[in-house]
Amino acid sequence: MTKKTLPVSITIMGKEYKIACDADSQDDLIQSAQQLDIQMRKLRDSGKIVGPERIAVMTALNLAHELQILKSQNELLNQQLSECLSKMTHKIENVLENQQTR
Repeated sequence: MTKKTLPVSITIMGKEYKIACDADSQDDLIQSAQQLDIQMRKLRDSGKIVGPERIAVMTALNLAHELQILKSQNELLNQQLSECLSKMTHKIENVLENQQTR
């Protein structure tokens, strides 16, 4: 079964783009475009970066950096969760073993 793709119109810094997107991903695409637009406008309005291409590249770099930080945090949280679950499993096994020996 193939997913149905539909064109979605998004606007980023005043320019409209039509993007083919799966119907079930449209809301995520629209929210992502809105977030990108906000970030690009912030960078442009700061006056530190001039030119739409440079603004786009710097915004992409900032968002990629933010994503990398979140991935690292997620990996750490997953590791901590695994360790916690392992300790809990060990404790439960100990309690069950003690119950059987009584």
